[in-house]
Amino acid sequence: MALIPNGIPEKTIERLSEYRRTLLACHREGITHIFSHVLAGIHGITAVQVRRDLMLIGFSSDTKKGYDVKVLIDFISNILDSESPVNIAVIGMGHLGQAITKYFNGKSLKLRITVAFDVDPAKVDTAIDNIPCYHMECFEKVVQENDISIVIVSSPTKVAPELVVPIINAGIKGVLNFTSTRLNFPQGIYVENYDITTLLEKVAYCVKESEENNDNN
Repeated sequence: MALIPNGIPEKTIERLSEYRRTLLACHREGITHIFSHVLAGIHGITAVQVRRDLMLIGFSSDTKKGYDVKVLIDFISNILDSESPVNIAVIGMGHLGQAITKYFNGKSLKLRITVAFDVDPAKVDTAIDNIPCYHMECFEKVVQENDISIVIVSSPTKVAPELVVPIINAGIKGVLNFTSTRLNFPQGIYVENYDITTLLEKVAYCVKESEENNDNN
């Protein structure tokens, strides 16, 4: 079980983020309290898991009324969010990079995609969805000038390994890698390798197994 530096398991951090999105939706609908079993049902887990996650971050509540939605949103936000906004850069502004930028911008006040990088002359020195796009030659300078701490890698897979050294040299602290090449960084740089192909193959395998089991019954 992988742990974040503060000792909270990675999977718990993921679930806390998911809980918060659900709680924000509840808050917008005027729902003031929610029980652990309701939150669990929405996320396809057990109420025990929800309570365990919240106890792990030190949150307790009146079990008779359920969790106060607004209080829990604020509590989770204090765990997940930095005090100041976090600036993010996207490397690779092809279809995937542009889709990520378009989807994510405006979703969070604390996480902001502020700059992008590419080597395509048609994209460099332009603004894509209001995000300035720079040539990779300027990477370290632009990252430091804009206080970038996280990069999203959506470049062509074959060039992804070439990005490791520039990312290290620029002082980046976190990487979300959308290419199918696994990127490895030294201690002190957190990396999340998100391979869409592997995830699709996993889904396809589960579908195949389900169909075969149904045929055998």
